Amino acid sequence: MDIMNGYAPARISQERQEQKISVIVTVYNIERYLERAVDSILSQTYRNLEVILVDDGSTDKSGELCDSYTRKDSRVKAVHKENGGAYSARNAGLSAASGELVTFVDGDDWIDAEMYETLVSAMEEQGTDMAVCRYRKVFDDHTDDRSTPLAAVFEGQELLAKYLEEDEKWLIQTAVWNKLWRRSLSEGLKFPQSLYEDMYFTIRLLARSQKSVYLDTAFYNYYCSRAESTTNIGLSQKTFDDLIPNFYDRSAFLREIGREDLALLQDYYLYKRLLLFYTAVQRSRDARKKEHKAFLAQKLREGKPSYPAIFSIPQANPKEYQKMKLFLKCPALYVPAMILNDSVIVPLKQRLRR
Repeated sequence: MDIMNGYAPARISQERQEQKISVIVTVYNIERYLERAVDSILSQTYRNLEVILVDDGSTDKSGELCDSYTRKDSRVKAVHKENGGAYSARNAGLSAASGELVTFVDGDDWIDAEMYETLVSAMEEQGTDMAVCRYRKVFDDHTDDRSTPLAAVFEGQELLAKYLEEDEKWLIQTAVWNKLWRRSLSEGLKFPQSLYEDMYFTIRLLARSQKSVYLDTAFYNYYCSRAESTTNIGLSQKTFDDLIPNFYDRSAFLREIGREDLALLQDYYLYKRLLLFYTAVQRSRDARKKEHKAFLAQKLREGKPSYPAIFSIPQANPKEYQKMKLFLKCPALYVPAMILNDSVIVPLKQRLRR
């Protein structure tokens, strides 16, 4: 990893914008937000674009809006299909893409005008097959932007490893919309039928990258306040049907490609999450609380033979292993102990440090 503080890719004149970018926008009942998203793409300083609007069977006027854009700008094409979910819309977009480079924009988000010019320039200057940037979270009442002048070039699967570390300093993210990559990199790769389709796709995409560049500048605006958004779903049945199986799939994939070290890292965060989920279920009014607690407890017990290896990796916090041991010894005491720790012990320690 080569860190570059204050790195600023050069501008690219329109005459030199030779590589076409296929920008895929998935659309489902978002007429209120769609124009903001598409206008931000068409206003890019990088003009060599193919904008693919995939209407996933919308029942509002989203489909009509998609068609209206095809008449306004020759770079836009609309794909209309029966409703099949985000995964099928994304796959339809990939099938229609013809650009040398590919990326996505969610239909209720928007991007800064210089995003694609900056990412393409960084890829060309650094000789990479992928570029990643930070994003800002936009709420109805405030915006969270933690951009820094940091940038880095990653060789081989270094970016994959950094992604799995879940370090906030490197906001690589599971989503595909803050990434731009050579279309050949995702050849034959499809999104699975899952609410968390990006998890499956992104880890495989990162594993294929030979060299990548990360810019810690936020160019993508991720809108967090739409209640209907699939990313605003909390701990629900989908957590058990889709999210948890996706975490197990990632561990299995990493072992398939011979990265046991990264599989152990993924397992570490998996079992940390399962403990958090157990606490959340216990403290909730979940109608299926008993069933969900039993499921999580079983998964946590099944992992026991692997815990010595998992919790000995350099990134592991010894306190997490202590929590796991407490749970395995007496699950009934685990949640009360965590509540006591969070509400009494931690605040007391903080006051004593002052």
